[in-house]
Amino acid sequence: MNHLADLPFWAAWLVAAFLFIGGSLTLIGSFGLYRLRSFYDRIHAPTLGTSWGTAAVVLASIICFSVLQSRPVFQEILVGIFVTITTPVTLMLLGRAALYRDRSENNPNVPAVDPPEGILDQPKMGDKLESVEQCSSKHE
Repeated sequence: MNHLADLPFWAAWLVAAFLFIGGSLTLIGSFGLYRLRSFYDRIHAPTLGTSWGTAAVVLASIICFSVLQSRPVFQEILVGIFVTITTPVTLMLLGRAALYRDRSENNPNVPAVDPPEGILDQPKMGDKLESVEQCSSKHE
């Protein structure tokens, strides 16, 4: 009754390899969640493990069911697409919520609201046009 017994040897090894890779990536993401200290560091490791781990598991599923059914099976790609889209969105929402909370509590370990000095402090395009107009009016 087990359909996996009908899976060819080469496909079984390929499926096993992708499942191992997916599980390993997810486990590495879990270790990152455990080892990293701040919340802002912790939100990156599990999301990377989830995205790449899901991709490997989806590939294993596509190979397994395509070989067993003797036709291409791509429904699993929808699962991969949904996970790939929702994981970064969730990461951004969690990060912004934590940043808002930490700024409202005046936590000193949070980046400042003001942008750093650099490119943003240079004159804007409108300022350059005004200075060009002033120079041309002086020469007349």
